[in-house]
Amino acid sequence: MILKDPRTRHRRLGVVAAAAGLLAALLTAVPAAATPDPGDGAAATGTEVSRSTEAQVRAAMADGEIPGQNEVVHSDNIEHLTNIPKDALAGTNSDLAFQGRYAFAGNYDGFRILDISNPKAPRTIAQVLCPGSQNDISVSGNLLFLSTDSSRSDSSCNSTTQPATEKSSWEGMKVFDISDKTNPKYVAAVETACGSHTHTLVPERKNVYIYVSSYSPNASYPDCQPPHDGISVIKVPRSAPEKAAVVGFPVLFPGEGPDGGGNPGGPTNPGVSKTTGCHDITVLPSKDLAAGACMGDGILFSIADPEHPKVIDQVQDNVNFAFWHSATFNQKANKVVFTDELGGGGAATCNATVGANRGADGIYDIVGKGDKRQLVFRSYFKIPRHQADTENCVAHNGSLIPVKGKDIMVQAWYQGGVSVWEFTDSSKPREIGYFERGPLTTDTLTVGGSWSAYYYNGYIYSNDIAKGFDVLKLSDRRTDPAKWVRLKELNTQTQPDYFD
Repeated sequence: MILKDPRTRHRRLGVVAAAAGLLAALLTAVPAAATPDPGDGAAATGTEVSRSTEAQVRAAMADGEIPGQNEVVHSDNIEHLTNIPKDALAGTNSDLAFQGRYAFAGNYDGFRILDISNPKAPRTIAQVLCPGSQNDISVSGNLLFLSTDSSRSDSSCNSTTQPATEKSSWEGMKVFDISDKTNPKYVAAVETACGSHTHTLVPERKNVYIYVSSYSPNASYPDCQPPHDGISVIKVPRSAPEKAAVVGFPVLFPGEGPDGGGNPGGPTNPGVSKTTGCHDITVLPSKDLAAGACMGDGILFSIADPEHPKVIDQVQDNVNFAFWHSATFNQKANKVVFTDELGGGGAATCNATVGANRGADGIYDIVGKGDKRQLVFRSYFKIPRHQADTENCVAHNGSLIPVKGKDIMVQAWYQGGVSVWEFTDSSKPREIGYFERGPLTTDTLTVGGSWSAYYYNGYIYSNDIAKGFDVLKLSDRRTDPAKWVRLKELNTQTQPDYFD
């Protein structure tokens, strides 16, 4: 089914704040007070909305302004090939990685491996139960890496939750051997300060370096003490992954005082996260560059020496960005797209009330050379379709679609669905395709939708929090050249040089 012109869908939505004031609280409070990303902040899930909001949602569906409940809609250039529902792992679906004919799908309860040799009929070939939100996932050679960002009783896959105030609690990185894709083996665990919310690989021939992003320290947490103004660096020898260990904690935000030199957040900058670490880092190894989305700051840094990254530039947006969440380089490495996860991924921010510049992407040009390079803001991009006030929706994880001479990416927007958009002109981004479902519910604000949407070897793959694994086919003259680009492996936070 194809929706009406999305400009006709702006009449009713976004007039009443969702969840009887929950949205307003999320937008005005310092985001660092609640750990972002669904699953960490359960208060936003299943929260009742007002009767007037519920009536608005139902009326908008009846008029065709938004899709019906759970109804699949998309633009003409996107085809929904299939959906593989959740199976043994019932938790929140999270990130994706790819290798050869396999997709690796993270889940708060563990991960599963799918054979995608036939994109129309993927097969689950392994599921590993290993709880520990958010189980951010990546692969390199015969190794799989999994982030644990919840305080556990120990490092095993049989651990239980345990308060972070207890010294014996564990959180950090787990390493699996995936030589046999049908039978992954757990081979190493490395504890890191404040756990691992996300991680980024910097692979070399003999070793894999891991940049571990974590945040929100507390004086009462023995293993997560302030100031937490940097990242943990882990070195994993490929031939002996059991020897994986932390080799450094480079400080990215040096400064005076207990919180270092990052964004102070509120009350200095109301509604902006205080920077106490990074949420996510994307590296471009071919250019020795990295971009960090670090709560209240965006940074550009050199990784020429992977154990000692060096910050080149640091930017803030204290007007429209609440929580710097992730980053994507363009192929020429002269632009970075940063995302703002306003409301932590658990709020309805794709509506008229919030507007087009908040909970959006920020497009920055990289100008200058060498250590004098700077990030220069050009524009915002947000999906042009308003969502219901029962749908969590905000900018989230995406990847480049490799078209030489063009800057095009696909991106997840939770219940806003999957968007394909172009930013070749940094000042005039535009959407060129989309896929989404109607609201999961009409009477409560319920967390769901696409967590990650990535382009890999001719297809778009999306890991939907509630619905499972989706495969989309994009057919458009603007993106068709990408079908000829083939990768052996893809971790989107380790961006490849597609045309090297």
